[in-house]
Amino acid sequence: MARRANPEYKPLLYTTTMRNPGRLKFMLYVLNKFEGHILDDELATKICGETIRYGLYRPMKKMLSVQNKWESSDQGEFSEYLLTDEEVALMLRNNPQSHKEAGFAKGWPSRFATIYDLTKELGLAYFWPEEPIVISPLAHHLLKTFEVEIEADSGFMSYEITHPEYEQQVFMQALAKSQRRNPFVRVLNDNIPLVLLLETIQKLNADSRQNGCGMLRRELPLLIFWKDNNAEALYQRIVKLRKEHGYDPSDEVICDICIKEIMEGSFKDFKLKSIVDEYPDEFIRKMRMTGLFSLRGAGHFIDINKNESEKVDYILSNYSHYKHFDDEREYFDYMAELDTNLIQITSHAPSENASEKLLDNWLRVYNWSIIKKELTNLAAKKSSTDNVLKLLAAPTRLEFLTALAIRCKMPDVRVVPNYSCDDEGLPTSTAGGNKGDIECYEQQNGVLVEVTMALGRTQTMMEVWPIERHLTDFQKRQKSQCIFVAPSIYSDSERQIQFITFNSKGEKKIRPYDIEHLLIYLENSPSLFEYTIASLFDSSRLVSRADELMSENNGIDILTLSRKLQEDFGQEYGSMSVRQWYVVTREYVERQTMRYDIQDNEPVMWMVAEDTPWKRI
Repeated sequence: MARRANPEYKPLLYTTTMRNPGRLKFMLYVLNKFEGHILDDELATKICGETIRYGLYRPMKKMLSVQNKWESSDQGEFSEYLLTDEEVALMLRNNPQSHKEAGFAKGWPSRFATIYDLTKELGLAYFWPEEPIVISPLAHHLLKTFEVEIEADSGFMSYEITHPEYEQQVFMQALAKSQRRNPFVRVLNDNIPLVLLLETIQKLNADSRQNGCGMLRRELPLLIFWKDNNAEALYQRIVKLRKEHGYDPSDEVICDICIKEIMEGSFKDFKLKSIVDEYPDEFIRKMRMTGLFSLRGAGHFIDINKNESEKVDYILSNYSHYKHFDDEREYFDYMAELDTNLIQITSHAPSENASEKLLDNWLRVYNWSIIKKELTNLAAKKSSTDNVLKLLAAPTRLEFLTALAIRCKMPDVRVVPNYSCDDEGLPTSTAGGNKGDIECYEQQNGVLVEVTMALGRTQTMMEVWPIERHLTDFQKRQKSQCIFVAPSIYSDSERQIQFITFNSKGEKKIRPYDIEHLLIYLENSPSLFEYTIASLFDSSRLVSRADELMSENNGIDILTLSRKLQEDFGQEYGSMSVRQWYVVTREYVERQTMRYDIQDNEPVMWMVAEDTPWKRI
């Protein structure tokens, strides 16, 4: 079953072999439904249809109904609504495939092989015609990263990433074992890139003549083209490069070393920009998925993450020396084993104080102008060109930039992000599903900040209910409210948030902001905690006091009631003006009396009993 292409030396091109590994978990969710089934052309086509049903694979020709279901999500991610059986059948029929893979029939069966090809090489799934589909223990661990809910009637689907650390564990193990020369790709380069990188960095950092910051980003092409696993030789070549050109070699120098020296002129089809920019960027993205690496010097160096030194030692002890494989199934079985010893090693997370200091360090790199620009780009779904930020996935980047924005504009607020980070404070993954994204502390009050890139109904289902749970837990520690941030706020999300506030009698205050209005708020507001109310109904204490004042005086006018409420609660709601107190007081009195023509100085009464509108909530 080995491929017949003649092996040759090639650079490591993650841009083609592993373009979007973060989406493999969703593809495996579909394939997992067919675990143990015997693969034939019909089943391969059916599985392709299921990837289309879930919006993971999206052919070009599509009906309007399909386009509408896919418009709020990207290819490779779950769509909001599943396609019907009829829509799936039409999509398969209207998009015939001319693709051909060795061992698979031309058309959709070969497309299936292409879609799931990488899962075999990483030890996640194995398949071959007339054999049962195998889902490995490693893949089952990856599938525990998220939870999916589907409404049977409407086909609406939502998912929540509950354990991002599982995905990091899976890719750490997979890349710690992944050999360049393996029976799936058939290249002559003989190394494990992750291990070669770790060993080379260790040698550079042990050399007192070097700066101790790891490997220069501009030096990575040497590793990407390197032919063997000789870390000592690679280290010596980098030292020679630094001696001749310092830490700023030209693009042409790097290209000459890769093409003329390492490849001995045999690599002809290349672009300078690809070698010095695109290949290294993709390499760093994949290496950082393991959590083992930090970026130093504003992204100019890649180094070993000191928080993960125990995992690094384990990997180098267990995977530096490896067996070669000629058979695809044997190599898959080797990759598929779940190394429980490795994934059980705990990370050394920074303390809250250390986390704050690391965040402040990044404010020396990114000022308000840059932060605002990058957040605005996220809102418009534009990519970043910054050397560091472009390496972060959009959800992770949003958490990081939001934390920076708050800290930048409100330096007296303690900002404690819950995302996993390296020893430089740069996120390696988003916060887990069992806690809020960013915890902020302002004087005696807390503000829980939740962020998402989700849009549409998915935003409501994936985010609002978990936010309520997180806020409930956060409020056990101190008086708290929540800020919810997204590129745009879906109307259903706003209604759901209003219901939560109303149903909790104002005790659970969630303030939704799209990114644009969050920036405006931070630029113009004196505090993160909002010391205002939109209605007296937001606080049961205000309602009780208003009713009490009315009863004590056998009726009360709006101006007097407004003044007395401000006297009693003005310190607590210090951001509210006299006008705001008047507005919320008038609104309350009008609703309680069911009169909307009351004069400001006209004493009025209303019923205070168990059947009042507030008591009935």
